[in-house]
Amino acid sequence: MNDGKRIPWVVGVSGASGTPYAASVLRGLLAAGESVDLVVSRASRLTLLDETGIAFRDAHWREDLAQWLARGADGKPDAFDVPVDDVRYWAAGDLAAGPSSGSYPVKGMLIVPASTAAVAGVALGLSKDLLQRAASVMLKERRPLVVAVRETPLNGQTLRHLVALDDAGAVVLPASPAFYAGATHIQDLVDFVAGRVLDAAGVPHALYRRWKGELGGSRSE
Repeated sequence: MNDGKRIPWVVGVSGASGTPYAASVLRGLLAAGESVDLVVSRASRLTLLDETGIAFRDAHWREDLAQWLARGADGKPDAFDVPVDDVRYWAAGDLAAGPSSGSYPVKGMLIVPASTAAVAGVALGLSKDLLQRAASVMLKERRPLVVAVRETPLNGQTLRHLVALDDAGAVVLPASPAFYAGATHIQDLVDFVAGRVLDAAGVPHALYRRWKGELGGSRSE
């Protein structure tokens, strides 16, 4: 568990479809030796249950998180072995939690996936739960905030909210996988998006092949 010696990243998981993206980001952070403060919204628990069959419970969060992170994007259980000792969990309704205050030290926050409701709440400063409040803290403290929005198509209202987040200093990163890295499995596409999130946060990783300036390079490897 985060013992306060290492400054953590806050990872917020909202209710949008795309829980494998969040799992990949969490695995990447932990593999890089980072500490994580995790916030799982109430809506995201329904999505997680629907997409993985895992019921995320406050009282058993460590067990449920380990099961989630071990699952591949294709649904295969035990695809990964991920210790969760460097994760601290905060309930979404706990507005007295550490990340709700600017005096609580964190490196920044990654919202993955970000629903349009979460985008609107952060853009409007609603702070209706800990995820939104923590994101608002990132903006006011001028700390990194990466918003991996997962929705299509996007209407004008959501586009205006995303522009507002960009104007406030956040990185708006659509969960849009690319194919130049030579993806052959669904996990490759998920890891590409997760890797771009970590790129935006400045966290080193080896989740995808980087462009080397050579057409067809991924096919020759």
